[in-house]
Amino acid sequence: MLRNISFLILFVITAAASSTAAGQAVKPSVIAGDVTSIDEKTATVATKSGPVVVNFTDQTVFKKVSAVNPDFKTATDGAKTDIGVGDRLTVTGILAADGRSLPAKNVYFITKADVAAKNAKETEEWRRRGIAGKVTNVNTQTGQLTIEVRGLMGSTSTVLTPKEGADFLKYAPDSVRFDEAVKSSLAEVNVGDMLRALGDKSADSTSFAAERVITGAFQTIAGTVVSVDAAKNEILIKNLQDKKEITVAVSDSTVIKKFPVEMAERLAGAGGARPMGGGNVQMRPANPGGQPGPAGGGRPGMGGPGGGGSIDDMIERFPNMAASDLAAGDMIAFSSSKNGNAARVKAIKVLAGVEPFIRLAQATSGGRRGQGVDGGFSIPGLDSIGP
Repeated sequence: MLRNISFLILFVITAAASSTAAGQAVKPSVIAGDVTSIDEKTATVATKSGPVVVNFTDQTVFKKVSAVNPDFKTATDGAKTDIGVGDRLTVTGILAADGRSLPAKNVYFITKADVAAKNAKETEEWRRRGIAGKVTNVNTQTGQLTIEVRGLMGSTSTVLTPKEGADFLKYAPDSVRFDEAVKSSLAEVNVGDMLRALGDKSADSTSFAAERVITGAFQTIAGTVVSVDAAKNEILIKNLQDKKEITVAVSDSTVIKKFPVEMAERLAGAGGARPMGGGNVQMRPANPGGQPGPAGGGRPGMGGPGGGGSIDDMIERFPNMAASDLAAGDMIAFSSSKNGNAARVKAIKVLAGVEPFIRLAQATSGGRRGQGVDGGFSIPGLDSIGP
Protein backbone atom coordinates (compact mmCIF):
# COMPACT_ATOMS: atom_id res chain seq x y z
CA MET A 1 0.00 0.00 0.00
CA LEU A 2 1.39 3.37 -0.97
CA ARG A 3 0.27 4.96 2.27
CA ASN A 4 1.69 8.14 3.76
CA ILE A 5 4.66 8.29 1.37
CA SER A 6 4.93 12.04 1.79
CA PHE A 7 4.66 11.80 5.55
CA LEU A 8 7.40 9.19 5.84
CA ILE A 9 9.83 11.06 3.65
CA LEU A 10 8.92 14.42 5.15
CA PHE A 11 9.48 13.11 8.66
CA VAL A 12 12.92 11.64 8.11
CA ILE A 13 14.15 14.56 6.04
CA THR A 14 12.89 17.09 8.57
CA ALA A 15 14.71 15.24 11.33
CA ALA A 16 17.93 15.19 9.33
CA ALA A 17 17.62 18.85 8.33
CA SER A 18 17.00 19.93 11.92
CA SER A 19 20.07 18.11 13.20
CA THR A 20 22.41 19.57 10.58
CA ALA A 21 21.01 23.02 11.18
CA ALA A 22 21.60 22.95 14.94
CA GLY A 23 23.05 26.24 16.08
CA GLN A 24 22.34 28.00 12.79
CA ALA A 25 20.13 31.07 12.61
CA VAL A 26 18.04 29.75 9.72
CA LYS A 27 16.78 26.19 9.54
CA PRO A 28 16.19 24.48 6.21
CA SER A 29 12.60 24.11 5.12
CA VAL A 30 10.99 20.99 3.70
CA ILE A 31 8.16 21.10 1.16
CA ALA A 32 6.38 18.22 -0.53
CA GLY A 33 3.85 17.87 -3.32
CA ASP A 34 3.20 16.90 -6.90
CA VAL A 35 4.95 18.56 -9.84
CA THR A 36 2.52 20.62 -11.91
CA SER A 37 5.10 22.08 -14.30
CA ILE A 38 8.83 21.84 -14.86
CA ASP A 39 11.52 23.34 -17.05
CA GLU A 40 15.30 23.42 -17.09
CA LYS A 41 15.70 25.63 -14.04
CA THR A 42 12.47 25.38 -12.03
CA ALA A 43 9.59 23.16 -11.04
CA THR A 44 6.24 24.18 -9.59
CA VAL A 45 5.10 21.93 -6.76
CA ALA A 46 1.51 21.80 -5.53
CA THR A 47 1.82 21.67 -1.74
CA LYS A 48 -0.97 21.65 0.84
CA SER A 49 -0.38 25.36 1.46
CA GLY A 50 -0.33 26.27 -2.23
CA PRO A 51 2.07 26.21 -5.20
CA VAL A 52 5.79 26.63 -4.52
CA VAL A 53 8.38 27.32 -7.21
CA VAL A 54 11.46 25.18 -6.69
CA ASN A 55 14.63 26.67 -8.18
CA PHE A 56 17.35 24.24 -9.25
CA THR A 57 21.00 25.22 -8.87
CA ASP A 58 24.31 23.63 -9.79
CA GLN A 59 24.55 22.41 -6.19
CA THR A 60 21.10 20.76 -6.10
CA VAL A 61 21.31 17.04 -5.34
CA PHE A 62 18.68 14.77 -6.90
CA LYS A 63 17.71 11.46 -5.33
CA LYS A 64 15.19 8.93 -6.62
CA VAL A 65 13.02 7.28 -3.97
CA SER A 66 11.41 3.87 -4.42
CA ALA A 67 7.62 3.80 -4.48
CA VAL A 68 7.80 0.36 -2.87
CA ASN A 69 10.12 1.44 -0.06
CA PRO A 70 9.63 5.21 0.35
CA ASP A 71 12.62 5.85 2.60
CA PHE A 72 15.12 8.53 1.62
CA LYS A 73 17.93 6.55 3.25
CA THR A 74 17.67 4.01 0.44
CA ALA A 75 17.26 6.62 -2.32
CA THR A 76 19.52 6.30 -5.34
CA ASP A 77 21.24 8.98 -7.40
CA GLY A 78 18.96 10.70 -9.90
CA ALA A 79 18.89 13.67 -12.23
CA LYS A 80 16.61 16.59 -12.96
CA THR A 81 15.83 15.06 -16.33
CA ASP A 82 14.28 12.07 -14.53
CA ILE A 83 11.51 14.28 -13.11
CA GLY A 84 8.23 14.96 -14.90
CA VAL A 85 4.78 16.40 -14.32
CA GLY A 86 2.83 14.34 -11.81
CA ASP A 87 5.91 13.09 -9.95
CA ARG A 88 6.03 13.49 -6.17
CA LEU A 89 8.79 15.78 -4.84
CA THR A 90 10.12 16.37 -1.35
CA VAL A 91 12.54 19.31 -1.36
CA THR A 92 14.85 20.84 1.25
CA GLY A 93 16.10 24.41 1.12
CA ILE A 94 15.52 27.86 2.58
CA LEU A 95 11.94 28.91 1.87
CA ALA A 96 11.42 32.53 0.81
CA ALA A 97 9.67 34.87 3.22
CA ASP A 98 6.47 34.73 1.19
CA GLY A 99 6.55 30.93 1.22
CA ARG A 100 6.23 30.73 -2.55
CA SER A 101 9.76 29.90 -3.74
CA LEU A 102 12.67 27.81 -2.59
CA PRO A 103 16.22 27.24 -3.92
CA ALA A 104 16.54 23.46 -3.79
CA LYS A 105 19.35 21.87 -1.81
CA ASN A 106 18.07 18.29 -1.99
CA VAL A 107 15.30 16.95 -4.21
CA TYR A 108 13.83 13.54 -3.42
CA PHE A 109 11.39 12.30 -6.04
CA ILE A 110 9.07 9.38 -6.72
CA THR A 111 8.01 9.07 -10.33
CA LYS A 112 4.39 8.88 -11.36
CA ALA A 113 5.16 5.78 -13.41
CA ASP A 114 6.61 3.98 -10.38
CA VAL A 115 3.55 4.86 -8.33
CA ALA A 116 1.24 3.61 -11.08
CA ALA A 117 3.16 0.33 -11.32
CA LYS A 118 3.01 -0.17 -7.57
CA ASN A 119 -0.70 0.66 -7.50
CA ALA A 120 -1.40 -1.81 -10.30
CA LYS A 121 0.43 -4.55 -8.44
CA GLU A 122 -1.42 -3.80 -5.22
CA THR A 123 -4.75 -3.63 -7.04
CA GLU A 124 -4.21 -7.16 -8.26
CA GLU A 125 -3.20 -8.30 -4.79
CA TRP A 126 -6.37 -6.87 -3.28
CA ARG A 127 -8.41 -8.61 -5.96
CA ARG A 128 -6.79 -11.95 -5.18
CA ARG A 129 -6.43 -11.69 -1.41
CA GLY A 130 -8.90 -9.02 -0.35
CA ILE A 131 -12.24 -9.20 1.43
CA ALA A 132 -14.78 -6.50 2.21
CA GLY A 133 -17.97 -6.32 4.20
CA LYS A 134 -19.95 -4.85 7.05
CA VAL A 135 -18.96 -5.63 10.63
CA THR A 136 -21.80 -7.53 12.32
CA ASN A 137 -20.02 -8.61 15.49
CA VAL A 138 -16.93 -7.64 17.48
CA ASN A 139 -15.66 -10.30 19.89
CA THR A 140 -13.27 -8.53 22.23
CA GLN A 141 -12.49 -11.76 24.09
CA THR A 142 -11.24 -13.68 21.06
CA GLY A 143 -10.11 -10.62 19.13
CA GLN A 144 -12.21 -11.67 16.14
CA LEU A 145 -14.62 -9.80 13.88
CA THR A 146 -17.60 -11.18 12.01
CA ILE A 147 -18.36 -9.46 8.73
CA GLU A 148 -21.17 -9.75 6.21
CA VAL A 149 -19.86 -10.00 2.68
CA ARG A 150 -22.32 -9.21 -0.11
CA GLY A 151 -22.08 -10.35 -3.71
CA LEU A 152 -24.28 -10.75 -6.73
CA MET A 153 -25.45 -14.12 -5.43
CA GLY A 154 -26.28 -12.99 -1.89
CA SER A 155 -24.55 -12.55 1.45
CA THR A 156 -22.12 -14.71 3.40
CA SER A 157 -20.79 -14.44 6.95
CA THR A 158 -17.05 -14.55 7.53
CA VAL A 159 -15.09 -14.61 10.80
CA LEU A 160 -11.97 -12.44 10.54
CA THR A 161 -8.99 -13.18 12.75
CA PRO A 162 -6.11 -10.66 12.69
CA LYS A 163 -2.66 -12.16 12.21
CA GLU A 164 0.04 -11.33 14.73
CA GLY A 165 1.15 -7.75 14.12
CA ALA A 166 -1.77 -7.02 11.77
CA ASP A 167 -1.97 -3.40 10.64
CA PHE A 168 -5.22 -1.59 11.55
CA LEU A 169 -6.27 1.69 9.90
CA LYS A 170 -9.42 3.77 9.76
CA TYR A 171 -10.59 6.20 7.12
CA ALA A 172 -10.37 9.89 7.89
CA PRO A 173 -13.65 11.88 7.96
CA ASP A 174 -15.11 12.49 4.47
CA SER A 175 -12.41 10.37 2.90
CA VAL A 176 -11.73 6.91 1.55
CA ARG A 177 -8.17 7.79 0.60
CA PHE A 178 -5.54 5.37 1.82
CA ASP A 179 -2.98 8.11 2.24
CA GLU A 180 -5.34 9.98 4.58
CA ALA A 181 -6.19 6.95 6.73
CA VAL A 182 -4.92 6.98 10.32
CA LYS A 183 -3.62 4.32 12.65
CA SER A 184 -6.30 2.37 14.48
CA SER A 185 -6.80 -0.85 16.43
CA LEU A 186 -9.28 -3.66 16.80
CA ALA A 187 -10.67 -1.89 19.87
CA GLU A 188 -11.81 1.01 17.66
CA VAL A 189 -13.85 -1.19 15.29
CA ASN A 190 -17.62 -1.03 15.84
CA VAL A 191 -20.57 -3.06 14.67
CA GLY A 192 -21.90 -1.44 11.50
CA ASP A 193 -18.47 -0.23 10.35
CA MET A 194 -17.44 -1.02 6.82
CA LEU A 195 -14.30 -3.10 6.61
CA ARG A 196 -11.85 -4.26 4.00
CA ALA A 197 -8.91 -6.50 4.73
CA LEU A 198 -5.98 -8.15 3.03
CA GLY A 199 -4.94 -11.66 3.97
CA ASP A 200 -5.78 -15.30 3.49
CA LYS A 201 -9.28 -16.75 3.30
CA SER A 202 -10.35 -20.30 3.93
CA ALA A 203 -11.50 -22.50 1.05
CA ASP A 204 -15.15 -22.13 2.09
CA SER A 205 -14.77 -18.35 2.75
CA THR A 206 -16.10 -18.71 6.30
CA SER A 207 -12.86 -17.54 7.91
CA PHE A 208 -10.21 -14.99 7.03
CA ALA A 209 -6.73 -14.39 8.47
CA ALA A 210 -6.03 -10.67 8.07
CA GLU A 211 -2.69 -8.94 7.87
CA ARG A 212 -4.10 -5.50 7.00
CA VAL A 213 -7.49 -4.08 8.05
CA ILE A 214 -9.08 -0.72 7.27
CA THR A 215 -12.48 0.37 8.58
CA GLY A 216 -14.80 3.35 8.53
CA ALA A 217 -18.28 4.52 9.50
CA PHE A 218 -20.36 5.54 6.48
CA GLN A 219 -23.97 6.28 5.69
CA THR A 220 -26.18 6.16 2.64
CA ILE A 221 -28.97 8.65 2.08
CA ALA A 222 -31.54 8.97 -0.70
CA GLY A 223 -33.42 12.05 -1.76
CA THR A 224 -34.89 14.14 -4.55
CA VAL A 225 -32.76 16.81 -6.20
CA VAL A 226 -34.02 20.31 -5.43
CA SER A 227 -31.31 22.22 -7.28
CA VAL A 228 -27.76 21.91 -8.58
CA ASP A 229 -25.06 24.55 -8.22
CA ALA A 230 -22.50 23.44 -10.81
CA ALA A 231 -20.14 26.31 -9.97
CA LYS A 232 -19.92 25.24 -6.34
CA ASN A 233 -20.18 21.51 -7.12
CA GLU A 234 -23.12 21.23 -4.75
CA ILE A 235 -26.40 19.35 -4.98
CA LEU A 236 -29.33 20.35 -2.79
CA ILE A 237 -31.65 17.43 -2.08
CA LYS A 238 -34.70 16.71 0.05
CA ASN A 239 -33.99 13.71 2.25
CA LEU A 240 -36.59 10.99 1.74
CA GLN A 241 -36.33 10.02 5.37
CA ASP A 242 -37.06 13.24 7.21
CA LYS A 243 -37.96 15.57 4.33
CA LYS A 244 -35.22 17.99 5.36
CA GLU A 245 -32.88 19.57 2.83
CA ILE A 246 -29.25 18.50 2.65
CA THR A 247 -26.42 20.13 0.75
CA VAL A 248 -24.34 17.43 -0.91
CA ALA A 249 -20.84 18.60 -1.83
CA VAL A 250 -19.02 16.71 -4.58
CA SER A 251 -15.36 16.83 -5.56
CA ASP A 252 -13.06 15.52 -8.27
CA SER A 253 -12.79 12.25 -6.36
CA THR A 254 -16.57 11.77 -6.03
CA VAL A 255 -17.85 8.94 -8.22
CA ILE A 256 -21.14 9.87 -9.95
CA LYS A 257 -22.92 7.16 -11.96
CA LYS A 258 -26.42 6.41 -13.23
CA PHE A 259 -28.19 3.06 -13.40
CA PRO A 260 -29.62 2.24 -16.82
CA VAL A 261 -33.40 2.01 -16.36
CA GLU A 262 -33.77 -1.62 -17.44
CA MET A 263 -30.87 -2.79 -15.32
CA ALA A 264 -32.16 -1.03 -12.21
CA GLU A 265 -35.62 -2.52 -12.73
CA ARG A 266 -34.14 -5.98 -13.21
CA LEU A 267 -31.92 -5.79 -10.12
CA ALA A 268 -34.71 -4.41 -7.96
CA GLY A 269 -37.07 -7.07 -9.24
CA ALA A 270 -34.52 -9.72 -8.32
CA GLY A 271 -34.22 -8.34 -4.80
CA GLY A 272 -31.03 -6.42 -5.50
CA ALA A 273 -32.09 -3.79 -3.01
CA ARG A 274 -33.51 -6.08 -0.38
CA PRO A 275 -33.47 -4.34 3.02
CA MET A 276 -30.63 -5.36 5.27
CA GLY A 277 -31.76 -3.74 8.48
CA GLY A 278 -29.18 -0.97 8.45
CA GLY A 279 -27.97 1.90 6.38
CA ASN A 280 -24.23 1.92 6.79
CA VAL A 281 -22.44 1.49 3.52
CA GLN A 282 -19.25 -0.12 2.41
CA MET A 283 -17.27 2.29 0.37
CA ARG A 284 -15.03 2.01 -2.64
CA PRO A 285 -11.88 3.91 -1.77
CA ALA A 286 -9.37 5.72 -3.84
CA ASN A 287 -6.29 3.81 -4.75
CA PRO A 288 -3.38 3.52 -2.30
CA GLY A 289 -1.76 6.70 -3.64
CA GLY A 290 -4.95 8.64 -2.99
CA GLN A 291 -5.71 9.42 -6.62
CA PRO A 292 -9.09 8.68 -8.16
CA GLY A 293 -9.44 5.20 -9.59
CA PRO A 294 -11.02 4.10 -12.89
CA ALA A 295 -14.09 6.00 -12.41
CA GLY A 296 -11.15 7.89 -12.34
CA GLY A 297 -8.14 5.45 -12.15
CA GLY A 298 -7.25 2.08 -10.59
CA ARG A 299 -8.16 1.06 -7.07
CA PRO A 300 -7.48 -1.94 -4.94
CA GLY A 301 -10.00 -4.73 -5.39
CA MET A 302 -12.52 -4.46 -2.62
CA GLY A 303 -15.34 -6.72 -3.63
CA GLY A 304 -16.10 -10.04 -2.01
CA PRO A 305 -13.56 -12.82 -2.06
CA GLY A 306 -11.89 -12.88 -5.43
CA GLY A 307 -13.11 -9.41 -6.31
CA GLY A 308 -14.30 -10.20 -9.85
CA GLY A 309 -17.91 -10.20 -11.00
CA SER A 310 -19.13 -7.93 -8.23
CA ILE A 311 -21.87 -5.32 -8.38
CA ASP A 312 -19.18 -2.66 -8.30
CA ASP A 313 -17.46 -4.18 -11.32
CA MET A 314 -20.74 -3.75 -13.15
CA ILE A 315 -21.30 -0.18 -11.96
CA GLU A 316 -17.70 0.69 -12.83
CA ARG A 317 -18.63 0.26 -16.49
CA PHE A 318 -21.47 2.79 -16.31
CA PRO A 319 -20.64 6.16 -17.90
CA ASN A 320 -19.35 8.84 -15.56
CA MET A 321 -21.59 11.80 -14.77
CA ALA A 322 -21.06 15.29 -13.46
CA ALA A 323 -23.19 17.13 -10.91
CA SER A 324 -24.36 19.40 -13.72
CA ASP A 325 -25.93 16.38 -15.45
CA LEU A 326 -28.48 16.12 -12.64
CA ALA A 327 -31.71 18.14 -12.63
CA ALA A 328 -34.40 19.12 -10.15
CA GLY A 329 -36.73 16.20 -9.54
CA ASP A 330 -34.11 13.48 -10.11
CA MET A 331 -33.85 10.90 -7.36
CA ILE A 332 -30.35 10.05 -6.18
CA ALA A 333 -28.69 8.11 -3.43
CA PHE A 334 -25.25 8.90 -2.09
CA SER A 335 -22.74 7.66 0.42
CA SER A 336 -20.72 9.75 2.83
CA SER A 337 -18.88 9.61 6.11
CA LYS A 338 -20.89 10.06 9.28
CA ASN A 339 -19.72 13.54 10.21
CA GLY A 340 -22.52 14.59 12.55
CA ASN A 341 -23.64 17.41 10.24
CA ALA A 342 -27.17 16.67 9.04
CA ALA A 343 -27.32 19.77 6.82
CA ARG A 344 -24.16 19.34 4.75
CA VAL A 345 -22.19 16.27 3.74
CA LYS A 346 -19.38 15.45 1.33
CA ALA A 347 -20.38 12.70 -1.09
CA ILE A 348 -18.03 9.84 -1.79
CA LYS A 349 -20.26 8.18 -4.35
CA VAL A 350 -23.51 9.36 -5.99
CA LEU A 351 -25.88 7.08 -7.91
CA ALA A 352 -28.80 8.30 -10.01
CA GLY A 353 -31.55 6.14 -11.51
CA VAL A 354 -32.26 4.54 -8.14
CA GLU A 355 -36.07 4.87 -8.20
CA PRO A 356 -36.70 1.11 -8.55
CA PHE A 357 -34.70 0.37 -5.41
CA ILE A 358 -36.48 3.06 -3.42
CA ARG A 359 -39.87 1.74 -4.55
CA LEU A 360 -38.87 -1.76 -3.45
CA ALA A 361 -37.77 -0.49 -0.03
CA GLN A 362 -41.00 1.44 0.40
CA ALA A 363 -43.11 -1.55 -0.63
CA THR A 364 -41.23 -3.82 1.74
CA SER A 365 -41.76 -1.37 4.59
CA GLY A 366 -45.52 -1.40 4.07
CA GLY A 367 -45.65 1.59 1.77
CA ARG A 368 -44.01 4.02 4.18
CA ARG A 369 -42.21 6.73 2.29
CA GLY A 370 -38.98 8.30 3.34
CA GLN A 371 -36.73 5.31 3.77
CA GLY A 372 -33.40 6.75 4.84
CA VAL A 373 -30.12 5.65 6.32
CA ASP A 374 -31.83 3.97 9.25
CA GLY A 375 -34.83 2.87 7.22
CA GLY A 376 -33.17 -0.31 5.98
CA PHE A 377 -32.91 0.16 2.23
CA SER A 378 -29.96 -1.16 0.28
CA ILE A 379 -28.80 0.06 -3.12
CA PRO A 380 -26.30 -1.93 -5.17
CA GLY A 381 -23.01 -0.11 -5.38
CA LEU A 382 -23.57 1.88 -2.20
CA ASP A 383 -23.64 -1.01 0.22
CA SER A 384 -20.78 -3.03 -1.22
CA ILE A 385 -17.12 -2.25 -1.68
CA GLY A 386 -15.88 -2.74 -5.20
CA PRO A 387 -12.58 -2.67 -7.06
